[in-house]
Amino acid sequence: MAGVFNKIIKKVLLIILIGVILFMGFKLSIKIIYPMDYKKYIHVYSQKYNIDPYLVAAIINVESNFEKDARSEKDARGLMQVSSITGNWAAKELNLKDFTLEHLYDPEINIMIGCWYLNVLDEEFDGKLPLVLAAYNGGSGNVNKWLADSRYSEDGKSLKHIPFKETSDYVEKVLDNYEKYKKIYSGTFENDNLEENLLDKNINTFKKTFKDYLKNM
Repeated sequence: MAGVFNKIIKKVLLIILIGVILFMGFKLSIKIIYPMDYKKYIHVYSQKYNIDPYLVAAIINVESNFEKDARSEKDARGLMQVSSITGNWAAKELNLKDFTLEHLYDPEINIMIGCWYLNVLDEEFDGKLPLVLAAYNGGSGNVNKWLADSRYSEDGKSLKHIPFKETSDYVEKVLDNYEKYKKIYSGTFENDNLEENLLDKNINTFKKTFKDYLKNM
């Protein structure tokens, strides 16, 4: 009986959510799908490591949907889903004292390491974004193997096919998110407009409250 009641409550909440989206209009619904948070950290570390901040936001959305406590089955952690290997490597390179894997749940440290790692991959793959994203998801070792394999690369410099479906889908999704973020949040980082506006704050708060409520039912 309780299970049936919970299902009814969830359906009612979903209807309410849809109603709110329709009432508030297109802009709200788009920002729920493509949220923006932690703008200050994205701005600081994307500048430091020469990465487009809109790309960082797109990766965060795809990786964790801006959930700072996200953890994957493969033990990737935080906003940019940094693996334990990458986290420990970055901590040594960046001289992060007393680093533990729990620090990957800290938004600033996670974004710092994520941007640093993107910069490492950007240099390794000569700024070719599809290769950088494929390496971020599937590993640079695999990307280099694919580039050396005529089944996947004709010139050794680009990939005509990515054999891992998860990685192929990931690259496509991030590139799509990247274009969306540049349009939706145009001027955000160029004008140093880093304060969360009322709409963004309410979207983020509403999403977190709604998700937490459903998890605890």
